Amino acid sequence: MRWNNTMNGVKPRTHRRTISRFMLAMLLLAPTLLPQWSHAGPLRELWQARRQAQSEEQEARGGASKGQVLENVAYGSSDQERLDIYLPHQPHQAPLIVMVHGGGWRGGDKDSRSVVVNKIERWVPRGLIFVTVNYPMLPDTSVLQQANYVARALAYVEQHAAQWGGDSQQIVLMGHSAGAHLSALIGADPGRFASLGLKPWLGTVLLDSAAMDVESIMSSRHLRLYDDAFGNDPGYWHEVSPILYLGHQAAPFLAVCSSRRQTSCEEAERFASKAQQLQVSSSVLREDLSHRDINLQLGTEGDYTRTVERFMSGLSAGLAAALKVKS
Repeated sequence: MRWNNTMNGVKPRTHRRTISRFMLAMLLLAPTLLPQWSHAGPLRELWQARRQAQSEEQEARGGASKGQVLENVAYGSSDQERLDIYLPHQPHQAPLIVMVHGGGWRGGDKDSRSVVVNKIERWVPRGLIFVTVNYPMLPDTSVLQQANYVARALAYVEQHAAQWGGDSQQIVLMGHSAGAHLSALIGADPGRFASLGLKPWLGTVLLDSAAMDVESIMSSRHLRLYDDAFGNDPGYWHEVSPILYLGHQAAPFLAVCSSRRQTSCEEAERFASKAQQLQVSSSVLREDLSHRDINLQLGTEGDYTRTVERFMSGLSAGLAAALKVKS
């Protein structure tokens, strides 16, 4: 198709310049407009959460550079029930980290750069096996069903770890955002998922979930994405609230939270406080990082990564030997 040299009387170059000026004006106005749009925070968080989900989907398409990896290992019959398994050189009784991605319960992918890259570059060369999990998404699969899929994936890893040179007694569950909520829900009462073949694991690292008490969240002002995820049934809110299922058999956990978010650290502190009342080992790590960077920066050299590694090292001698964390 041939384009005319003019478009509605405006030359193409001038038209592009007009668009550029408009976009520049919008960028300059954005900092002043957002506070008015945000209504003290919730709308802004919704906007950020949707941008996060879009970013995760874009990164998933790009993928991440991979070394020795078993790709798309099936732990169930659907196309979404798949694992990627990143292996160190000649693993033998290696500890494992099982990573559950976020994305608002409806997006994200196990291949996302923020899920994979820094973590495998840090931990796989140290002899750990790193497993990333895909699971079915909203709207076809409810959040409670998603928790069952993640539990089934973890059980599969426990049952097959030895085939990959791993130690089924040295598994850490890790999740970010929606994946952290699902991991917390499973870890709060592992016996609830025992019928899926799930056995106890060493501990859980929760990366910036603000949904520990869904019942409370849905009973007050909240983000629209929670309506999409949790619906309007108070009975269901109870079913998917990790804090309401937290019991004496809960897995030890470290809850990492972004101090930049309104409710993330409040939720983490309440969850950890109840765990401590139940004599469950728990701690909270506040980080001055964005929601995305809580995930992306884990594995990079620094105090944040070392603190997470200290938690994991305290779970087993094998992890302590592999991570070699200094006090």
